[in-house]
Amino acid sequence: MSAANERDWQSKVPAITLGFWIIKILATTLGETGGDSVSMTWLGETTPEAGQTWGNGYLIGTAIFGLALLLLVWLQIRARRFHPFLYWATIVASTTAGTTLADFATRSLGIGYPGGSLLLLALVLASLFIWHRSLGTVDVDTIRTAKAEAFYWLTITFSQTLGTALGDWVADSGPGYSGGALIFGAGLALLAALYFWTSVSRVLLFWAAFILTRPLGATVGDFLDKPVAKGGLELSRPLATAALAIAIILLILILPQRPGGHPGETERPAP
Repeated sequence: MSAANERDWQSKVPAITLGFWIIKILATTLGETGGDSVSMTWLGETTPEAGQTWGNGYLIGTAIFGLALLLLVWLQIRARRFHPFLYWATIVASTTAGTTLADFATRSLGIGYPGGSLLLLALVLASLFIWHRSLGTVDVDTIRTAKAEAFYWLTITFSQTLGTALGDWVADSGPGYSGGALIFGAGLALLAALYFWTSVSRVLLFWAAFILTRPLGATVGDFLDKPVAKGGLELSRPLATAALAIAIILLILILPQRPGGHPGETERPAP
């Protein structure tokens, strides 16, 4: 591959800045409210507590978002340069697909939150392992080929799905949605401290933070739209989704959006 083509492939990964993480958290929150809007509000999927029989809402929602995700990933891979709206649309598609897929796995398949979380964690680790064995690294700064980008989006989709199951598991284990959000927020704060004050691998910290933003978004999203009796604010799922989408669009327009490499690549050498 020519140097020009390598720059094209690399340029489709955005610079990892504070703005990146803000938009990422909003996108994962939108994934929760948006996925629930389709599978629960529009398709009528429910839970055992509602006293109703489960239908195919989670499965249909997964098919809808899965097809959208495949199309957007295809467009992303074919693109010759970084397109902010295309990139973030693909992230949103991965997180909505992750929401409905995780709900299908943990609820419709009956393996529960622990089983779903462990299964999805295994898929994330397997994706990273195969990616590393195939290309020698999982550093996002090295994404310069279609193969690397395919691994990138596959890993992201698994991580988004894992985050949904993990967020629901923690929230339903006692802390509630707001408590779960505080736990995952504290986890991200710890990762930030490790980034600024230690020499822990930048690649490891990036993927840990990327994965952890998803359960944070899941618990915040559930806190917004779940019933008051279950610890939520019971806001309209479609309206919450629309408000989050508007906020993301405004931030993309306001915050600098530029291609870039792995966080810390210019500040300090990776260990």
